[in-house]
Amino acid sequence: MSQLNLTNDELLSTTRAVRKRLDFDRSVSKDVLMECLSIGLQAPTGSNAQGWQFMFVTDQSKKDRIAKLYKEEFDKYVDGPMSPTAQEGLSDADQIVQGRVASSAQYLADNLARVPVLFIPCISPRTDAPGLPASSIFHASILGSIIPAAWSFMLAARARGLGTCLTTLHLMKERETAEILSIPYDSVMQVGLIPVAYTKGTDFKPGPRRPLDSIVHFDEW
Repeated sequence: MSQLNLTNDELLSTTRAVRKRLDFDRSVSKDVLMECLSIGLQAPTGSNAQGWQFMFVTDQSKKDRIAKLYKEEFDKYVDGPMSPTAQEGLSDADQIVQGRVASSAQYLADNLARVPVLFIPCISPRTDAPGLPASSIFHASILGSIIPAAWSFMLAARARGLGTCLTTLHLMKERETAEILSIPYDSVMQVGLIPVAYTKGTDFKPGPRRPLDSIVHFDEW
């Protein structure tokens, strides 16, 4: 598939969480999805176990049902302590940025069913499976074996003019989503829901981030 003329640094710094600029009217072919996923599968996975599975949802009736579950959880989230605008100590400039994030998130929640493809990365075993360790190393190992593949997929998608956004709100209704998609809930854990669509324009800029000296530590905290 044709790719945008991006340097490595441009690709890494401009793969944004895209919501308002997703093109709902342009279809995404299976070929381009498979090409992006084949690149994603080159990401590292713990012990090379490759316990990952990937679900693409294109059926409109299923997207409608998943979008309804997502919206129910978004409506709780948007007024809760984890919403983009609920953070304490925000400067005036930060409040403007977070307000834009909240507006963008609301737009996606209102239009999720219109996205051409919903991408759900999955992994086995579940971190909450009975009898498995509750340690941080176990959780980190499992999630670290699937999130890199999902991110590499998103980078490959950006290079081909597609927009994505890693969301997790639907996991509040993970079991119900599993039933819609016939995912074996007891053994397979969903780790996110990623809308996939071509973007309206391809010019994205790096996002605002905190200064390095406020978040970096050398040798001690």
